[in-house]
Order: sequence, then structure tokens, then C-alpha cells
Amino acid sequence: MNDARYPWVILVPRLTGLTEVFQLNDPQQLQLMKESNFVAEKLKQWAQADKMNVAALGNVVSQLHIHHVVRFSGDETWPAPVWGKGQAVQYTEAERDAVCQQLTPLFADLLHDND
Repeated sequence: MNDARYPWVILVPRLTGLTEVFQLNDPQQLQLMKESNFVAEKLKQWAQADKMNVAALGNVVSQLHIHHVVRFSGDETWPAPVWGKGQAVQYTEAERDAVCQQLTPLFADLLHDND
């Protein structure tokens, strides 16, 4: 997510036409939970987060996706949710590239397991 105030990753299943987790069959739901937990754990470690917020809202973009938002007890909106609070701060191109370079190796196993 392009908001430098919060490290934020969106996990999107590689299935089209789905809007809800319950539309996945049992093995797919288990896989999504495993992948979501993996993303949350890696982000928490990488950012040394105080808390991870994990949510599947879909009110704006209906395609099934799960937000993984790093939270710190001193961040701009703590302890409230991040949605609709304050003004997003876009990454510069250099910042975005640096974050992607740092995160890509963390998620390499996840990315290659599903090729």
C-alpha cells in the first residue's frame, strides 16, 4: 500500500471473481490463512511492530484481499484503525524501491511456493 506512514502489504489470492473468504473451499481457506499468517509474522519481525492489523474489508475494492498493516503504539492514528484517518503519505520512488528490496527476500518462499 502506498502510504509511508504504515508498512502495509495486501495479500490477493490468485483466484478471480471472489469477494469473501467463505467462497474459498476448505483447503483454499487454510492456504489463505497460512499465507496471511506468514505475511503478518514476517512484517512484524521486519518492522519490529507493536501490533499487526489484519483485515479483509473489501468495501472499496471488492476482489478478495487481506490487508496486513504494521502498527506502532506511537503512530499517527494509534490506537484507532488506520482507515480514513489522516492523509496518506506516498512513498518516493527511491523509498518504494528500498522497501520492495527489503521485503522481497522475506516473502521469497511464499512467492515461489505458488508458482
